[in-house]
Amino acid sequence: MQTFNPADHMVFCRKYQQNLPKLPNPPFPNAKGEEIQNTVSAKAWNEWLELQTMLINEKHLSMIDPEAKKYLNEQREKFLDNGEYEQPAGYKPPQA
Repeated sequence: MQTFNPADHMVFCRKYQQNLPKLPNPPFPNAKGEEIQNTVSAKAWNEWLELQTMLINEKHLSMIDPEAKKYLNEQREKFLDNGEYEQPAGYKPPQA
């Protein structure tokens, strides 16, 4: 019988620099998805998804456009690494 270990469900989040609950599954079916699951908390990922939606809507991005995908990938990395990322008009970053 397998026992529940809370530590198995935590990750040291690269955005918040603390142990937080991890994503239950990788967000992408590849090595990048595994990396994100192992280095980004569910909280930070959900905040990124909200920001990504705002960027897509404000900039009218098409997800079939390779340049739009490249732009979002760059913004995602900047956001998750606490770098300077593009912010939609009126956007207030989440407080740690």
